[in-house]
Amino acid sequence: MNNRFSMITRLSLLIPVFYLLGHVGYAQEIQPFKSNDRVVFLGNSITDGGHYHSYIWLYYMTRFPAMNLSIRNAGIGGDRVGDMVKRLDGDVFSKQPTVLVTTFGMNDSGYFEYNGDEPDKFADEKVKESYDAYQEMERRYKQLAGTRIVMMGSSPYDETAVIKDNTPFKGKNNAMRRIVDFQKESAKANGWEFFDLNQPMTRINQEIQQQDSSFALCGNDRIHPDNDGHMVMAYLFLKAQGFAGNKVAELSIDAAGQQVVSAVNCQLSDIKKTAGGISFAYKANALPYPLDTVARGWGSTKSQYDALRAVPFMEEMNQELLTVTGLKGSHQLLIDGEVIGTWSAKDFATGINLAALSQTPQYQQALGMMYLNEERWEIERRFRDYAWVQHNFFQAKGLLDANNRKAITVMDEHVATDGWLRAKRDLYAKAMLPEVREAWQHQIDQLVAAIREAGTPKTRKIELVAVQ
Repeated sequence: MNNRFSMITRLSLLIPVFYLLGHVGYAQEIQPFKSNDRVVFLGNSITDGGHYHSYIWLYYMTRFPAMNLSIRNAGIGGDRVGDMVKRLDGDVFSKQPTVLVTTFGMNDSGYFEYNGDEPDKFADEKVKESYDAYQEMERRYKQLAGTRIVMMGSSPYDETAVIKDNTPFKGKNNAMRRIVDFQKESAKANGWEFFDLNQPMTRINQEIQQQDSSFALCGNDRIHPDNDGHMVMAYLFLKAQGFAGNKVAELSIDAAGQQVVSAVNCQLSDIKKTAGGISFAYKANALPYPLDTVARGWGSTKSQYDALRAVPFMEEMNQELLTVTGLKGSHQLLIDGEVIGTWSAKDFATGINLAALSQTPQYQQALGMMYLNEERWEIERRFRDYAWVQHNFFQAKGLLDANNRKAITVMDEHVATDGWLRAKRDLYAKAMLPEVREAWQHQIDQLVAAIREAGTPKTRKIELVAVQ
């Protein structure tokens, strides 16, 4: 059996999948995105430096390659809802979203005071501050025409993981839950959509922590999900959009009768009996979803692939199922002349999930899309760092979008005492030039075009050859 396929199977068995399927529920569904949608994710550092929106976009590009969809990152590290309100016009509405997904609460709920003398009083104060600031956001959102609003409850603060040298802020996530509650009530009152990440991620954390007390979807700081946590966020979001059970493709062949039994989201043709077995042409309308095995991003220690320990993504959303009946003995599977592996007649009759096999030509095609998307994400991150400087530093000094020598001079007066500003000084010196920003945007546009081109469905030749 292929090593990657068997690894996925083992990871899926580490936790009882039925637990997650039975306990992760949703009060409301999110409508799937449509062609020509411009989706903007507004949030704090979890959105700013995170991958969940990028993973969601890649799902759409591999599953619906002809779909024209734009997903944009509008996160800024450290933001509370009041900070987001200040940049709605210049940084959010300017992107002309047809769908605006908004999440906040991690910074709004505060930090260290939960381990102080009056944690309950502090929690009340922070929740009220967030609620009061949200009233202006709600007012502005009501004025938007032609934009779907999705309120999304924040990923949790993990208080239960055992993490060395990190004492949790007890009660912080309860305060975050109160913020999620008023987001939900607002969405209900205004006819907006609502989805909560907090509760299902907390449940997953606590379930796995019964076996591994150090496990944390929310990173070693209990706040920022690692790549596996971001993939869980993407999975939960896509599940809420109704994609559980949506297959890449399903192809079933009766080898003895040389007949197509079923073909879901694909076309099968030119079935031939060969000296060694059977061959046929296969063209799927979608591609398998490629799961990155590299820990990407600053401070990351886990990969997107590691999310398979936590959620049944492969079982629910990444099935490219090949079933062949009427075989005897073992057969070698070849796709476009490449040997993929050898399985028994029983395995083929049960079904082989081609999406779990990274060496197939179609998986490699999707992998190319993943790498292009990662490059797009990296360049978009430059824009987010530029936005951080504009809105977290220059806006308060009356120099928003000044981009001149005075701005650089004021910036240089503060870099010695502000480490975050110092880290972004060189990037700002480049990004303040419109020519540089235009060049970056041109690169993103080229990468998006390349992703769409790379996702074009191709006809593959599948051969099953009897093993002597």
